[in-house]
Amino acid sequence: MKLLGIDYGTKRIGLAVSNDGGNIAFPDQVIQNDSRILDIIALLVHEKEINKIVIGESKNYKMEDNEIMQEIRDFAQALATRINVEIDFHSEMMTSMQAQKETGEKTALVDAQAAAIMLQSYIESNKK
Repeated sequence: MKLLGIDYGTKRIGLAVSNDGGNIAFPDQVIQNDSRILDIIALLVHEKEINKIVIGESKNYKMEDNEIMQEIRDFAQALATRINVEIDFHSEMMTSMQAQKETGEKTALVDAQAAAIMLQSYIESNKK
């Protein structure tokens, strides 16, 4: 099962893709969050033969939804109506900070690394 991880942001969206077996996540790319976003992701899902999408769930330290979470849910709903692939959510807490630490960067590339960290956490938490 091939997975796509999405680290949603209002300006940029980080993407990560798993290997074909769905057990290792790799940073893929960072794309601008604009009017073309659904088209870009739909094409990526088709080209990379994605079976499931995992979107980072944004919570605060009290495990309550952050301000952006409703926008993330709306994005997931729009994506679900566009493509026929299962969509799941997984916590993205501290992934950007961890990605900056791992890469030593504060550039947009951190968004793809954060998506990979979140996706790998999802993979690990769903092992049978």
